[in-house]
Amino acid sequence: MKPQPYRCPLGKMQPQTTDLDAVKEAGWREQHILVVNEADERLDFVEREIVRRIGERLYGRKRNG
Repeated sequence: MKPQPYRCPLGKMQPQTTDLDAVKEAGWREQHILVVNEADERLDFVEREIVRRIGERLYGRKRNG
């Protein structure tokens, strides 16, 4: 039997990175919640404009400052 490698206790304190795109995808697939940035380069101009208009309709215009 191989000896277990030493595991530093500080390893538990390192933050785990979260794959935000995976979280967004799961939210859409499981709960039909869509999180999208209006500046997402995967969207064309019309799609970005639609996202912007929906956001403004639901939450108002962007605040300056």
